[in-house]
Amino acid sequence: MAAISQSFPASNHPLAWLWEWLKDELTPYPGRALLVARMVTTATLVMIISMTFQLPYGAYAALYAFNISRESLDGTKRAVQSIIIGFAFAGAYILTGAMIVIGDPLLRFLWIVATLFLIFYGISATGNFAAWTRFGYMAVITITLWDRHIGAQAKVKGLLWAIGMLTMASVIALLLEMGYAALRQGDDAMDPITERLHCVEQLLRFCADGCPVDDATHSRVMRLAMLGTSRLRRLISTRSYRGAQYIQQMGALAALAGRLVDLAANLPRFASHISSVDYDRIDRVANRIAQIRQDLANGTVPSFAGLGEVDPRPGLPFLGEIENTVALIPGIFSDSRSLRIFDASAAKGGDFQPAVLPSTWFDSEHLRFGLKGCLAATLCYIIYSALFWPEISTSVTTCLLTALTTIGASRQKQVLRFAGALLGGFVFGMGAQIFILPGIDSIAGFVVLFVAVAAAAAWVATASPRLSYCGVQIAFAFFLINLQEFKIQTSLTVARDRVVGILLGLFVMWLVFDHLWSAPAGIAMKKAFLSGLRLLAQLTREPVSSDLGIAFERSYSLRENINAQFDKVRSLADGVLFEFGSTRQQDLELRDFVRSLQPKLRTLFLMRVASWKYRAAVPGWLEFPANIRVRQAAYDEQSARILEEMADQIDGRPLGLAAGFEDSTELLQQTIQEAEAETLRGLPSGQAQSFTTLLRGIDALTASLASKVAAEFGGTVRA
Repeated sequence: MAAISQSFPASNHPLAWLWEWLKDELTPYPGRALLVARMVTTATLVMIISMTFQLPYGAYAALYAFNISRESLDGTKRAVQSIIIGFAFAGAYILTGAMIVIGDPLLRFLWIVATLFLIFYGISATGNFAAWTRFGYMAVITITLWDRHIGAQAKVKGLLWAIGMLTMASVIALLLEMGYAALRQGDDAMDPITERLHCVEQLLRFCADGCPVDDATHSRVMRLAMLGTSRLRRLISTRSYRGAQYIQQMGALAALAGRLVDLAANLPRFASHISSVDYDRIDRVANRIAQIRQDLANGTVPSFAGLGEVDPRPGLPFLGEIENTVALIPGIFSDSRSLRIFDASAAKGGDFQPAVLPSTWFDSEHLRFGLKGCLAATLCYIIYSALFWPEISTSVTTCLLTALTTIGASRQKQVLRFAGALLGGFVFGMGAQIFILPGIDSIAGFVVLFVAVAAAAAWVATASPRLSYCGVQIAFAFFLINLQEFKIQTSLTVARDRVVGILLGLFVMWLVFDHLWSAPAGIAMKKAFLSGLRLLAQLTREPVSSDLGIAFERSYSLRENINAQFDKVRSLADGVLFEFGSTRQQDLELRDFVRSLQPKLRTLFLMRVASWKYRAAVPGWLEFPANIRVRQAAYDEQSARILEEMADQIDGRPLGLAAGFEDSTELLQQTIQEAEAETLRGLPSGQAQSFTTLLRGIDALTASLASKVAAEFGGTVRA
């Protein structure tokens, strides 16, 4: 948040911060224009096909073509796969249900209510969020079809057209992305990381030379700080074919690269604090970043290398944090010899884990979410049915698209959806109907208008996650107004109905989600963070079974759960910004603290995965004698207790950690001495040194985390 706060300078005007924020969000970045062009091209092709051949559901098809994942070809393929699965399931379910209830209005109403509950319950409980959302979306947009006074054959035909149009749009988007991928060179996941490292390196070079940072470099760093790494992490998560190890290590690398960008974005403000000693330090860390960047670009693992003896109190703020963050990067790959091991051919079975653990299906939290979502959507359905106003059925869609698990997260989407509806519906939609469309008499003229509005919406949609959803809603509102009928739309009632429907949905969502089993994002974020910390302590104690198969299974299950908690914390942290009340300031401070710990915690997690392989004596790894593994187990047990005590401190139970660290230090030294002694008896010295370096890194990182927790929540740790 420090980088963001820099973007909001103090001003007497109350909306000055908003203007600065929008400028940062809408600033061009490498690849943005090309991404926008691909989004607009796909949506325009679908629009032309729909309008030329008068195919129904053109608005929804154009939106899917516009909004489909383009983070990588793999991501696009997975998105299309989820769409096909979700729509096929939805079509079979709706047709089967409709045959049973179509002749009885009361039974049809009960079926619709049950369907709405199933949608929201599935969104909360299932791990395949994308496919389940597609199922829900298809069900929601076709609800009004079954209430219309038309024949059964026409209703079935309408459902099949909806499935066919949205599937066609998705396939068109996939084909265009395949063509783009064939022409593009480079690594979609690694290139953004090396770009971030290069930007930080350039900024540090200016500081090391004593020169003011030029506007171009500073703007690039600020743009990357505002963009964040959530889009990059989503891209990495799509590459499951490379194995869980790749996803975990690259996710941690992305987090550390993002942390470096956040820290570097603040340096120009403190240029006057640079001392003569700092110039050498800045130059060394810039060289180290350059070396790491080159290693990553070449597909080799960055080597462990220190930055030399330095004064722990630099004159330049954040310099020490930057040095520590850079030093953590090699530890991510402590159990890898080369990044080439992540080739598709290297991925073996064994890394696959089910997206949902069976026990989580029956969690009461999922039941409450399903009931809240069902109640909100059902109220909207009853209201527009009672008013005989099916044109405001977008209220039910609004409930589906903005229903998230916490107040803040839902409110964030509600605000962006409302703002997008106003811009897309009133500004672009009605504005075009009043001033432009009456003068257009051909498809060519409409294409020009469509491309212009879609490009503006796509530019917003390619901003950071704090704004991107607004761009999607701008496009959706405009498409709904102009692609519902096969003619130039000049009636203002269409735009009015769409916006009224969205307003109704937002009001009902506020009424239900804010007042029924409400879950503030601050509390949920803290709960998820503590859960991840305690799960990490549990992983630290593994393996507890001597059976290697069982040990692997438990390890993968824990790793999936820890990663899920990390992702949940990141999502909930954004929701905190949209919550207000007496605890807002406290929640914001906790948010900043939690986000500052996440990169180190991810790195510790990966180092613990490597340590686990030594203890489990995984074939192909260095198999230590039993006495060393016993020493390591004792040290890991003590380290796990420290992690649990850290969680207790954050949870409001301050404890002193000094004694625990004294014990862990002694156990660490004993383990290292045992390893060194075994080296003299013929153990490979290079591998033994990697093992001891790993343990020292784990110990230092655990101590750093505990110190931060103690400083924030009370308690003591070793000096």
